Amino acid sequence: MSDRIVIVGAGHAAGQLVASLKQKKHAGEIVVIGEEPYLPYQRPPLSKKFLAGELPAERLIFKPESFYDDDNIEIRLSTRITSIDRRGKVLLSEAGEAIHYDKLVLAIGSRVRTIPIDGTDLSGVHYLRTIDDVTRIRSDVEASRRAVIVGGGYIGLEVAAVLRTAGLKVTVVEMADRVMSRVVSPEISDFYQIEHASHGVNLRLSTGVTAIRGDDRVSSVATDAGEAIKADVVIIGAGIVPNVELGREAGLDTDDGIVVDAHCRTSDPHIYAVGDCTSHPSETYGRSLRLESVPNALEQAKTAAANLCGEAATYTEVPWFWSDQYDLKLQIAGLSQGYDDVVIRGNPTDRSFACLYLKDGVVIAADAVNAPRDFMQSKALIAGKACIDKESLADTDRQLKELAS
Repeated sequence: MSDRIVIVGAGHAAGQLVASLKQKKHAGEIVVIGEEPYLPYQRPPLSKKFLAGELPAERLIFKPESFYDDDNIEIRLSTRITSIDRRGKVLLSEAGEAIHYDKLVLAIGSRVRTIPIDGTDLSGVHYLRTIDDVTRIRSDVEASRRAVIVGGGYIGLEVAAVLRTAGLKVTVVEMADRVMSRVVSPEISDFYQIEHASHGVNLRLSTGVTAIRGDDRVSSVATDAGEAIKADVVIIGAGIVPNVELGREAGLDTDDGIVVDAHCRTSDPHIYAVGDCTSHPSETYGRSLRLESVPNALEQAKTAAANLCGEAATYTEVPWFWSDQYDLKLQIAGLSQGYDDVVIRGNPTDRSFACLYLKDGVVIAADAVNAPRDFMQSKALIAGKACIDKESLADTDRQLKELAS
């Protein structure tokens, strides 16, 4: 097909989309438009190896510049799209440029959730979402001794692990009564709380931040417990918000994300959407999902590319995620919300175990800590909606793939 495909967004999903379109030998023009000055790049290392200084910025780039050296591919960086004219199939940029498309893909991702308290504009206070954010954080960290992390989710704990390993005194302030409470069971939360405490991280759970204090630069963080925690640098990890405004203002259906079907097509047949900004139907869970996940972005990009090239591909993947903290790799398959029973497979004291989540006896999700085989094999149980007795699931002498069969 020779349609002119315009991709708005230059993150992981956009990079995969271009790669898949090239693989399928799409004959038309491909235009990638990104707000940042960088080629499509990977975000997961930002709070891990890039923050730690173990990975140079050029290693974050999804594909090298030479990959886009094609007469049919145009990259427009530092460009913000402000509106979509669906009838005319035209995008308008902030600079006033009109950009025509035959097919449009919104890969516009998400942005950090900000917190409405005093002091977030002080020097030394950061959110973490982009290469430039982390570059500024690294510069501040070099001259700091004390860090406060606001938020005990994936990002907050990954940052805490990196900064503690670098020798900073680290305090994590979390409103919930346990870390990663949105995504893991109390058993997993307890394990990670013990691990962080053993590394010297101070955890303030069931605690809110009321203000960040300082003159020109941060000096302390005030909590609703009446504490003033001294800080040279503060990183706020309060979650993310999907970027749906561009689609919503154009009249596309939105519901906690830009609504797409199993083909990644929006309510406009000429417009697709992929990645964090989308809400898609899940065959596994029988409801719509919005996932903040690189695997989701990659698989949706592959699905959209196939459909744009005339194939009838559908997206049916079991969701999965991961988090690296110290020498621990947490791998999550499926979504555990709504579970009514838990099976621990292995011994947490060995620092290698899995937590399987059941609902009405059916396996719906799994968390694996340094247990990659259980993580990989649990996907088949989840996809197959396996109903397996708890004793068999807990038996580490039997592989999960045996139970799936």
